[in-house]
Amino acid sequence: MTMPNERTRAIIQTRDFLVDLSRDKSLPEAVRTEARRLLRHYPTADEVLLAGKIEEQREDGLPWAFLSSSID
Repeated sequence: MTMPNERTRAIIQTRDFLVDLSRDKSLPEAVRTEARRLLRHYPTADEVLLAGKIEEQREDGLPWAFLSSSID
């Protein structure tokens, strides 16, 4: 089972990967364009970590969080 901090880290690393793809001139323009298109709607690391923090501070009684405020 994936833990919230592992899920958070994967989301952040995926954004980094898309950034790398969007800048890699050795890739076809279509691939770089698609990476840039996806990045327009992809959350930043700060946004993902903030979402994790908000989830961790919930008081609705749910015993788990989907995201984490830390990738450690």
